[in-house]
Amino acid sequence: MKLTEINIYPVKSLAGISLQSSPLDAMGLRYDRRWMLVTPAGKFITQRTHPQMALIQPQLPDGVLTLTRQGMLDHHVPAVSTDRMSMQVEIWNDGVNALCISDETDAWLTQAIDAPCRLIYIAEDEIRQCDLQYAEAGDRTGFADGFPLLLISQASLDDLNGRLQQPLPMRRFRPNLVVSGCDPYAEDGWRKILIGDIRLRVVKPCSRCVITTVDPETGVKGAGEPLRTLAGYRMRDKQVYFGQNLIHQQHGVLSVNQEVIAE
Repeated sequence: MKLTEINIYPVKSLAGISLQSSPLDAMGLRYDRRWMLVTPAGKFITQRTHPQMALIQPQLPDGVLTLTRQGMLDHHVPAVSTDRMSMQVEIWNDGVNALCISDETDAWLTQAIDAPCRLIYIAEDEIRQCDLQYAEAGDRTGFADGFPLLLISQASLDDLNGRLQQPLPMRRFRPNLVVSGCDPYAEDGWRKILIGDIRLRVVKPCSRCVITTVDPETGVKGAGEPLRTLAGYRMRDKQVYFGQNLIHQQHGVLSVNQEVIAE
């Protein structure tokens, strides 16, 4: 098996960036979901309620975040500084102390999604503990829904597309890692994997939501696919599962074409 895709989503629920390699740090792939949009009151915002977020493309030349959207001037996000004002934000059941960015950035994003919002950042020393039902003490993530990494096999997507009238690209499912060379849904049975010399634990199936129905090209929520088809054969306990959440055991660098060994 081989690692065939590495993707990061610097700003939660905006478009992603495909990479050939990426370092792993304490929270996951470097820059992955370190920024997030919140309401003025601090509640996180995603494509679940604002599908047009899919149309905003982050770029990270030299680690400097730039946001682009058709019809708007590009916006260069100021560098994050620990002396900036902080605010308490809410993501699912977690409270996180996050750094504010700038009024100009907030105004640009408010126009881009047509809703009042603020862009915030999780500092390197902020600890957001992963769910201890599945993780160990000290396992951290940034603004991912719950875990540092999401993996899907190419064979699983191919199998799903064979059941759909209109095949979907992998980016509809927003994985960090894509693996090729295994059977469909083989990842469901993995407990540990080795990518290069990086060890990772497979900790929890990924339950899927309405974001999978959003077309990343148009920012429009569809009429129910692929959830409707997945529910026919991938539902358990009233949840639809596709992909697996991972926690990395060590820091290092992941690169496309590295060998993947599963246990």
